Amino acid sequence: MSLNENDGAYTLSDGTDIRALPKVSLHDHLDGGLRPATVLELADGIGLELPANDPVALGAWFAAKSNSGSLVEYLKTFDLTTAVMQTREGLTRVAREFVQDLGADGVVYGEIRWAPEQHLTRGLSLDETVEAVQDGLEQGIDDVRATGRRIRVGQLVSAMRHTDRSLEIAELAVRHRDRGAVGFDIAGPEAGFPPSNHRAAFDYLAASFFPSTVHAGEADGLESIRSALLDGRALRLGHGVRLAEDITIERQDDENTYVTLGTLSQWVKDREIALETSPTSNLQTGAIAAWGDDILDHPFDLLYQLGFRVTVNTDNRLMSGTTLTRELSILADAFSYDRTDLEIFQLNAAAGAFLPVEQREELAEIITAGFEGS
Repeated sequence: MSLNENDGAYTLSDGTDIRALPKVSLHDHLDGGLRPATVLELADGIGLELPANDPVALGAWFAAKSNSGSLVEYLKTFDLTTAVMQTREGLTRVAREFVQDLGADGVVYGEIRWAPEQHLTRGLSLDETVEAVQDGLEQGIDDVRATGRRIRVGQLVSAMRHTDRSLEIAELAVRHRDRGAVGFDIAGPEAGFPPSNHRAAFDYLAASFFPSTVHAGEADGLESIRSALLDGRALRLGHGVRLAEDITIERQDDENTYVTLGTLSQWVKDREIALETSPTSNLQTGAIAAWGDDILDHPFDLLYQLGFRVTVNTDNRLMSGTTLTRELSILADAFSYDRTDLEIFQLNAAAGAFLPVEQREELAEIITAGFEGS
């Protein structure tokens, strides 16, 4: 099914408006989803010099810097966004607008991940940063509901994997489990900083029955994924696309591809561990370099056809110049997906959400009803 894009409206060839479909976002970074205009305004308030002085040019700068083919270089763009998120007012505004933008894109449930330890340079405590973000998220929810739409969000409190504060951040997340925090993550440079470095934090989370998702299988390979599962007890894999390195294609013909799964990939499939793929970001950071540099080379479709619980995400909407609608559209165009496929991706995400089972079932019902009614 082909994709048509007119003035930012993405439709399938049957006329379906993808933006109008109910969607679930599991992998979306707060400091990667700022509006360029907001970056400019907040930077002006603190005297921060930027590489461009209008929203369009600044957005283009972020996009250009992010197309490096390297996760390390990609991450450097966050120096600017985190710099304007060091005050309660900055954090609250960014969080509020973040939810507004999700709602406008048709997202009905979103998990917003961010690292409190990166927002302490102007005197806020860890707890104060979480509270400021929660205030913004709740304001954003009210804003979305005022437009007649529905949305629910939760915080994924992240620790930086190249620092030594993960246990402290895990304790922070658990403290706020009834005040907005729904899960834990480790983020930042993956290669050289395995989840095993943070075993104490993950032990604490497991003992507290608090769920974790772990960035793995993006800038590092199968050992990183193994550590995420064994040391991190990950219930989802952040990106996880390099799990395809554990899948051997034996032969192909015009109709079928015959493969053998390794023990790791078989485990992930059998346990229905969700893969938080982000197609555009995966191209930008070189996560799929082993297969190519085009969306058609992305192992997403292989994983989907083999029955893995694939989900579609944005990762960083500012850096990738994208939305969840756009990511779904790109995949639909590349792999001829239709409404049924897109619904499966949303149901996969709903099943992987860090919500009680009854609420996951309610979310699935919202998705099904929305796809039937659109």
